[in-house]
Amino acid sequence: MSGSRAVPLVAVAHGSRDPRAAATVEELLDLVRRSSGVRVVTSYLDHAPPAPGQALGGLVGEGADEAVVLPLLLTAAYHSKTDIPGALREARAAHPRLALHYGATLGPHPLMTGALERRLAEVGVRPDPETAVVLAAAGSSDPAANATIGRMARDWGGWRAVVPAYASAARPTPPEAVRALYAAGARRVVVASYFLAPGFFADKVRDESLAAGAVAVSPALGAAPELAEIAAQRYREALIRADLVAAAG
Repeated sequence: MSGSRAVPLVAVAHGSRDPRAAATVEELLDLVRRSSGVRVVTSYLDHAPPAPGQALGGLVGEGADEAVVLPLLLTAAYHSKTDIPGALREARAAHPRLALHYGATLGPHPLMTGALERRLAEVGVRPDPETAVVLAAAGSSDPAANATIGRMARDWGGWRAVVPAYASAARPTPPEAVRALYAAGARRVVVASYFLAPGFFADKVRDESLAAGAVAVSPALGAAPELAEIAAQRYREALIRADLVAAAG
């Protein structure tokens, strides 16, 4: 299967009314295309076309009988656990001959720390035992998703401290985390933005964190080469799993 022919990749991003988000997603997927040689089709859950089902229908119209669907999301939560699987059920019903293989979310992944440090370096911040970091994520109603951010923070070494924070649905918020780190004795606090693309949450975290005293806030991860490599790995992993299932069956 994966060794006999190229299988197209349908990337599913969250979608945003902010045009910067779609532009950033396309920059990232261009990296994936150039580095892997894979046919990559973009789709969005909301705010922008095409929807995943439309993208898959377009591939079927071109003669494809197989596709990898990759959630372009940083944490496994409601969208990756419910929304996208629901869209795939509809696509399978509409195109029963289309073999679909579902990849894992981009995060967590060991390469993610490198991407976060890359973006911090762009605002003049490098790992330093005197600097504390707030790892700022969107936040989720799914406790497991928030716990993932907590584990990432605990595992990220080289700093005075790294603490998780959430722009919505959970506490602490990024400005609360910034103030708590200063209260605990940190001399310098920075915020690492764990967002795929610029938009409402990334802007909110930047503005509120700077107002709370953060000395720097990194930009969204965007088209980091680490993320492109993670996406390519998730694609390969999905095909390997499909091959193992086919061999076992």
